[in-house]
Amino acid sequence: MPRQIDHENRRHLVTEAVFRLAAERGLEAVTLRDVAASAGVSMGAVQRCFRTKEEMLVFALGRLSERVEGRVRERIGSSPAQSARSRLGHTLTEVALVHPDQGAEARVWLAFLAQAAVAPSLATVLRRNYAALHTALTRLLHAALPSPTGAGELAEAAEREAHALLALADGLTAHVLVGHLDATGAINVLDRYLERLWTLPDTLPGRPTPEDQSG
Repeated sequence: MPRQIDHENRRHLVTEAVFRLAAERGLEAVTLRDVAASAGVSMGAVQRCFRTKEEMLVFALGRLSERVEGRVRERIGSSPAQSARSRLGHTLTEVALVHPDQGAEARVWLAFLAQAAVAPSLATVLRRNYAALHTALTRLLHAALPSPTGAGELAEAAEREAHALLALADGLTAHVLVGHLDATGAINVLDRYLERLWTLPDTLPGRPTPEDQSG
């Protein structure tokens, strides 16, 4: 048991070192040797955790996704009485990484995203993560919207909007990171998009009009 605990602690140290280097200098700076130096462990200790740089990056990307998912669960769990609409907003805000204290994470995320374009192993992880997020957002959209006559049409529309929301979240990450928007501006964009989903009767099939809702 002590050996297992030490192994997990070392993997944590190595992963945090990957994040630091990627945030400061990009993934090109993430070599096994530099990670070992940043983590304060030997090169051999890193290699006992990860045989290759690719294996190390795949693990780190998984941990980054788990970190974001954990924050989403914590934020939603802190107030179980939240509506599906508020849960959807909280989820997207966390996924977009636009808070001022999430700049380092946003740089790491976009570094992984760029690297995945030429690294099939990372692309596989990202596709799995996006698929899970898409499923979660689709469920929230179903719960947030009134049940229409054409349930099949709503299902298609909810899946389509979930794709759009994921793309919007990634776009906001990039825009805040390069300074095109600040955190407040990004959250306002997200809020306005969501508000359109709740208020425009032709956005999704079966949506009651404002007159219907007032009656």
